[in-house]
Amino acid sequence: MDTDFAGEAAVASSLDDGSLPSPAHFDEWHDAHGVRAHWQQFFQLESPVELAGKQGDADRQIRDNGITYNVYADTQSGPARPWSLDILPFILDEADWQQIASGVSQRARLLNQMLADLYGAQTLLHRGLVPTELVLGHPGYLRALSGHQPAGGVFLHIVAFDLARHPNGRWSVMAQRTQAPSGLGYALENRLIVSRLFPEAFRQLRVQHLASSYRQLLATLTRLSPPAPRQTAPRMVLLTPGPYNETYFEHAYLARYLGIPLVEGSDLTVRGDELFLKTLTGLTPVQVVLRRLDDNFCDPLELRTDSTLGIPGLLQAVRAGKVLMANALGSSFLESPALLGFLPGVCEALLGEPLQLPSLHSWWCGEDAACAEALSELDQRIIKPTYPPGPPYHGNEPILCSQLDPASLAQWRARILQQPGAYTLQENIPLSQAPIWRHGHIAAHPAMLRVFAIADGEGGWQVLPGGLTRIADEPDQPVVSMQRGGSSLDTWVLTSGEVDTFSLLPGQLRPIDLRHKRRLVTSRAAENLFWMGRYAERAEQRVRLAHWALEWLAVNHTSSPGGEHLPLLARLCWHMSLLPGPAPTHTTPGALAHAIRIGLVDADAAWSVAHTLAALAAAASPVRDRLSPTYSRLVLATSRRFSGQQAQRAHQGDYSNAEALADLEQLAVELVAIAGEQADHMTRDDGWRFLAIGRHLERLNLLSMQLGQSFAGLWPPHGAAFELLLALFDSSLTYRSYYQCRQEIPALLDLLVCDDGNPRALNAVLTSLRSELGALPSLPGTAELATLLPVQCPTLEALCQRTPSGQLDTLRCFTQHLQHVSARLSDEIGLHYFNHNPAWQPDDLMPSSRC
Repeated sequence: MDTDFAGEAAVASSLDDGSLPSPAHFDEWHDAHGVRAHWQQFFQLESPVELAGKQGDADRQIRDNGITYNVYADTQSGPARPWSLDILPFILDEADWQQIASGVSQRARLLNQMLADLYGAQTLLHRGLVPTELVLGHPGYLRALSGHQPAGGVFLHIVAFDLARHPNGRWSVMAQRTQAPSGLGYALENRLIVSRLFPEAFRQLRVQHLASSYRQLLATLTRLSPPAPRQTAPRMVLLTPGPYNETYFEHAYLARYLGIPLVEGSDLTVRGDELFLKTLTGLTPVQVVLRRLDDNFCDPLELRTDSTLGIPGLLQAVRAGKVLMANALGSSFLESPALLGFLPGVCEALLGEPLQLPSLHSWWCGEDAACAEALSELDQRIIKPTYPPGPPYHGNEPILCSQLDPASLAQWRARILQQPGAYTLQENIPLSQAPIWRHGHIAAHPAMLRVFAIADGEGGWQVLPGGLTRIADEPDQPVVSMQRGGSSLDTWVLTSGEVDTFSLLPGQLRPIDLRHKRRLVTSRAAENLFWMGRYAERAEQRVRLAHWALEWLAVNHTSSPGGEHLPLLARLCWHMSLLPGPAPTHTTPGALAHAIRIGLVDADAAWSVAHTLAALAAAASPVRDRLSPTYSRLVLATSRRFSGQQAQRAHQGDYSNAEALADLEQLAVELVAIAGEQADHMTRDDGWRFLAIGRHLERLNLLSMQLGQSFAGLWPPHGAAFELLLALFDSSLTYRSYYQCRQEIPALLDLLVCDDGNPRALNAVLTSLRSELGALPSLPGTAELATLLPVQCPTLEALCQRTPSGQLDTLRCFTQHLQHVSARLSDEIGLHYFNHNPAWQPDDLMPSSRC
């Protein structure tokens, strides 16, 4: 059988005829002679019969790799949506790609020249080639950087263009992304998955590789970087808004692939016009920031004052030439769709050549003639905001006018005429349709291609031979959007020449590569881990006390307010923040049990167990890359389950002791599992040490408080109070194995204070803290941290020594001292390892000259 016919027949057998491309769309699947040659060759090498299994393989790999697209940017509401990838690639032949690459390279060169002019001589404004309102009136134009020229005159290091193919096969630019283009990480992950699914087709079709473009990016940033100290390689970081951002996975993945740290704004600080990374070993100079943070969030001193994502003083460091921003700050105004219509004239003026790759026809309604022309056929346009959301403009998602009824169309016409400069109209074209694999058949869905250009630092541009192709969720859906359920394709660019096989993926490691490997721990990561330890221990202690209290109160519900154990129990619950308001003076068992249950139900109250669990999940979220997937899921699931459970109880309005006890018992098991993950499933690096220090500091503080409060009355604890102390120290079984049912104060203090073998004894906690503090990185002032702890516990004889009034003063003083020390240590650790703020002295506020 003829091989060409065999390939086409194999494909046709799996084709869903109902999903054939419409004649109004360009067909990426067929040409005038039938199935396109590259698709015939693809299916000669890869069997359509195996496509269903390979789609399952891709989905499993996405789940295993944790590839996500967080649609609503809300990690607290649950796991982000898995990234959607269809297994069939989007294939471009060599001639098609050469046209795209040439046009994209010219456009990148043009946009960089525009920024140089508009932040410099502004000849484009003086000659009227670009309306002044679209530049100086755009919030993305940063006047604070007027006159500033970045290193090498390179404003844009990465530019992305969204391309659409007309029904006649011509490509046009729909949008351009200049401030923090997304997609490089997803494009790379798509390539790694799809190329492994179809290795033979990938090789035989001579698909161009991507790695050399990423290498070019690193080389460009290195070439343009400000000098690093002591002629070392420049320190680069990738700046992310954080885990709540919709594309956070891509940020983390791209940082790992490029081999640079992923940081948030709180990880960085500006000192003396220089940018530094806050690490456990001190401040490390940073020369290059590859940012995924929008312009206006980058510096709360000079840009958005309400931004908590940026670095105060960053613009000054940029102006001083001490840090390279990729892309340069102040480039976002070029993303306005209103500028697209002016680019042909700008290209002639700046480059002296016609624009090769046209834009979709765009009309800025701030020009009367353009507005009248566009409004004459409003039902065939797309309405786009000229400016981003914010006063005095109210940005909106693009409006597809063909889907509006006459009344809505009239409303939009009136709105545009009321504020014409705020809107840009763009032609609406039917997108080309690409083959995808859906429900056991090959179907055709609308597609849009995002391509990337990377500067070489010397005036040239390299276009990534591929890109990120996005497809609509339905065959007749006119808009392509990942947020509306769309998917993605790997983009294959074919070549007749040699394929560059360079790779940035790690190769085989040699023994010498493994020596002295130390993972960088940022101060922010260490702080989150520290508080994870504190919140986990706090939740355990609160659950243990609440469970014991409710159980005891259920049995002793007839006790009078003056009963000897009830005041102690109420006082402990208040000190453990299980009760709101002032410390209770007189209460009844029923009232105390009700107050504890209310505290469990109120998830928004700072004293509730649910709030502590939410704080634990919030601290864990930014350091998920340091936690096992099981650990991350366990923390989030525990918080969500308990909060949901309590919300349901609150809605019911009747929360019994039995229900509360059942909820607390289940939560106690989950907290033990979390503690086990912390103890046995984390590498013993500096990050883990801070988690352990946080847990032990919280344990020291709470247990010493509970012990001191229990001995604060006229009589030492006995009866139920004795049993309560053992339960709070999780030492009931150990005590009974030693002393059976005898209640002896010396035996109690020996087990809870002095016993090194009891991990919850105060002496054992102090020993662990000394060891962990001693292993931390050495910084000025940190050698004294361990000396804040008592050298040793008082002897058992001293602890049991009574004053004439019968008080155990040594024990009281010791427990109070431990509470003070734990608070002081927490502050000192934060000061030295997390904040890196210069020590403040009162003299700093004094005049420089004195009388």
